[in-house]
Amino acid sequence: MKAVVLAGGKGTRLAPYTSVFPKSLMPLGDMPILEIMLYQMKRAGITEIILTVGHLAHLISTYFNNGKRFGVNISYSHEESPLGTAGPLSLIDGLNDTFLMSNGDILCDLELRELIDIHKQSGAVATIAMYNREVNIDMGVIELDGRNAVVGYLEKPNFTYPVSMGIYVFEPKVIEYIPNKQYFDFPDLVLKLIENGERVLGYPFSGYWRDLGRPGDYEDAARDFSSMRDKFLPED
Repeated sequence: MKAVVLAGGKGTRLAPYTSVFPKSLMPLGDMPILEIMLYQMKRAGITEIILTVGHLAHLISTYFNNGKRFGVNISYSHEESPLGTAGPLSLIDGLNDTFLMSNGDILCDLELRELIDIHKQSGAVATIAMYNREVNIDMGVIELDGRNAVVGYLEKPNFTYPVSMGIYVFEPKVIEYIPNKQYFDFPDLVLKLIENGERVLGYPFSGYWRDLGRPGDYEDAARDFSSMRDKFLPED
């Protein structure tokens, strides 16, 4: 099975570190986040990995090379200009079977094998791993009716939303909906699939997940990986 990992982003939210260092090479303890992800993919039986690269691509290819020392086979797909979160798939040949796609900056303990199995059993063309994220509003929220009459008032409420974890399982058919070599984001792809009657599945996950693109989450992840290493890289 193949996996496509998006490793070409500039990581602007982690500036100034990512101005000289690609986001996927940001360290957690003694290894970059992408290295941790490669070991997790290998554990799930995924050994063919395509890295989509752009920003500081030479540093990524120098570190990971062909993947041999990590026990996987790595190839690279180069973006001459940014293509968004779904557009890079239009550049990749050979995605002829079910494949995994992931952002290259995620720390989680999701069992990838289970996600893939659920996807295959569902008959969906795409499955999105999702996580309940709490949003805190630190102001009073006013509820109105259609005539601007106040009908409720919530003081500093918390809302919970299911959000994409940046990990997906796709059938090759999704590529038919992606314009060739054009900027195209994942939300655009999902909406296009739904509009065309394709089945898109959400996979709820309640374990550990951090998106390292956020400075606060990166700091949490660095601390948590050091104290709970076996959680993310268990010994089989």
